[in-house]
Amino acid sequence: MRFPTRYVVAALLALCAPANAATFSFTTDPFDGSDALITPGRQIVGGELFLSFDISNDAFTFEPTVFGGENQVLFANDVAGNLPTTDANIVVLQTLDNDADPATPFGAGNAANLIADRITSPGPGFFIYFNSGLDMPRLVFSMDLSENTADLKILARMTNLAGQSDALPTFTATNFAFVPEPSSFLLLAPAIALLAFGATATRGKQYFKALDCGSRRRSNLALVQPIQHAGVSIRLLAVGVPLSESINRLE
Repeated sequence: MRFPTRYVVAALLALCAPANAATFSFTTDPFDGSDALITPGRQIVGGELFLSFDISNDAFTFEPTVFGGENQVLFANDVAGNLPTTDANIVVLQTLDNDADPATPFGAGNAANLIADRITSPGPGFFIYFNSGLDMPRLVFSMDLSENTADLKILARMTNLAGQSDALPTFTATNFAFVPEPSSFLLLAPAIALLAFGATATRGKQYFKALDCGSRRRSNLALVQPIQHAGVSIRLLAVGVPLSESINRLE
């Protein structure tokens, strides 16, 4: 039996993520329970998550079939005047004001308008901007980044970044991903990977060497690398033990 390589690789890489990284996943209709999409004019829907986001480690993920558009990250992080006109579905807006008047609020609608003034290719997307009234960044979904009347859904506010507008330039494409909702197959992928690679090792009569994911911490699974050696096969990995203890002989 063959298993899609992309699922096995995805499972292995997910389990090798940094121990202190957090992933905030959005997998449901952002306008569920709202009449925004049937109400004329731009509607801005709140009810966002309040969360602590570590830019150096954490990520936001989106279910592409729910949000539509591209299923790959097309990232831009700049002031409004320097944003690309096409090929952008995730924008970090470094501009903090739309009218040169610090006394007026700068909210999601203002930020969306600045982005729409630049982007010409239609399509849904996400943006992060710094809300002047809340004094913190927010993550927003737009039904169309190129349209200044598109409905908006506030997905999250990053409370740990209050007062830190200078953190906006540090967001990168690695903070975002489009990830399909896990199927029952994908949930079983780690076990399937063990069986699939184990069978390959037995047939190929090769050694397998566990590769640490970057630290000596315990891991449920690690990547494997074949070492050419005739006559012996190795158990892939024992689950929940240090990697140094995970190489054993196959029965």
